[in-house]
Amino acid sequence: MGGPRSTAVINTAVGKDTHVSENQPDPDGETAAARRLAEALDPSAIDALLADAKAAGTPIDGVDGLLNQMTKAVLERSLQTEMTHHLGYDRDDPAGHGTGNSRNGSSTKKVATTNGSVTISVPRDRNGEFEPQIVPKRARRIGQIDELVLSCYARGMSTRDIEAHLQEVYGVEASRELISNITDVVTDEIEIWRNRPVDEVYPIVYIDGIRIKVRDKAAVTIKSAHLVIGVDVEGRKHALGCWIAETEGAKFWHSVLTQLRNRGLRDILIACCDGLSGLPEAITSVFPDTVVQTCVVHVIRNAMRFVSYQDRKKIVKSMRTIYTAPTVEAAELALKDLDSEWGRQYPGVIDVWRRAWNDFIPFLDYPPELRRIVYTTNAIESINYQLRKITKTRGHFPSDEAAMKLLYLGLRNISSRRGGESGTGTHGWKTALNTLVVLFPGRLPL
Repeated sequence: MGGPRSTAVINTAVGKDTHVSENQPDPDGETAAARRLAEALDPSAIDALLADAKAAGTPIDGVDGLLNQMTKAVLERSLQTEMTHHLGYDRDDPAGHGTGNSRNGSSTKKVATTNGSVTISVPRDRNGEFEPQIVPKRARRIGQIDELVLSCYARGMSTRDIEAHLQEVYGVEASRELISNITDVVTDEIEIWRNRPVDEVYPIVYIDGIRIKVRDKAAVTIKSAHLVIGVDVEGRKHALGCWIAETEGAKFWHSVLTQLRNRGLRDILIACCDGLSGLPEAITSVFPDTVVQTCVVHVIRNAMRFVSYQDRKKIVKSMRTIYTAPTVEAAELALKDLDSEWGRQYPGVIDVWRRAWNDFIPFLDYPPELRRIVYTTNAIESINYQLRKITKTRGHFPSDEAAMKLLYLGLRNISSRRGGESGTGTHGWKTALNTLVVLFPGRLPL
């Protein structure tokens, strides 16, 4: 630990009482507390701290480092200030005689901070009425430890990995049970998110899913986590919800869409999806005026599963004439040409296109500026890609709730990087919006 000189300098830096008013900004935008801290820790004081730490062999950071000593000193000084405010008089002040309450020693407490674990002295009052705010009773973590755990968890780190990371980097001992409890705080937040109101109209909605492994009834099963992304009238994308299911079908999708309707959704102009079982029928049942559009990229990808490597470039070029055709009639001719050239060798390719045809052809009625937006569910697949990265490290989840917790934290983390609550924008949206006004008259809110 640092020598007496560094301790004295630290105590000098935090030796004055602070008050709530010091946190109020002055006309220049600087707080009084910030000015006093800058005055206390002028370059000469900092040089003295560093020189004394070096002479004593004390590291700058780490559990026994200089920063941790300063954290300890600041916390203990803050607690003493809180006690003074609670009692109404300073230590050894005669004004405290006869008040009915006084200081009653202190107790030690180990708390975890982002600088490492520190053991601090917490003052007590004789009546047991002191309720510290800086380090609340029963609190064992302060600062950003909880946020750090949630951030690591949202990026796919397992509880075992987070436990090791906190110990190695911050010297904080956190069991896997504790880490699980920290991440459980988002349970209520998830329910609020899943039941929050949504906009009345989304011009475009993307629906897709990822496969996850979940333990169910003593066996690990494959389930799908389905994500619904809505593009609002401003062109901003929002995750409307996530649903985990073992089987798909019209009944499941009808329930999902009914939930969205109960949350305020009244109309969808175009629903882009990937031929999920029962989904088109459910969409037209709940939102009868919605155009169901299959993802063109998914059709191409499914068709290419039947093609040998040496023929891929040629078939991709032939398929391009289908989805770039100016009209449905031109697309049908292009499909016939593809069939005549490759149908005998690759009948699976033609079968994929024919099965997707009815949900593909609405795409051909759109002008180029709108085709570019509904061409693919890449808007949602890029999110799914991020979610796959954080779920694949798990092997399997112990329950649907555990899977939803990670998926929600992942979505929250992605959202915070891509525009927050306002969502991310859509390139070329204004031109596409004007096209939607013409194609769907009277259905967009003014």
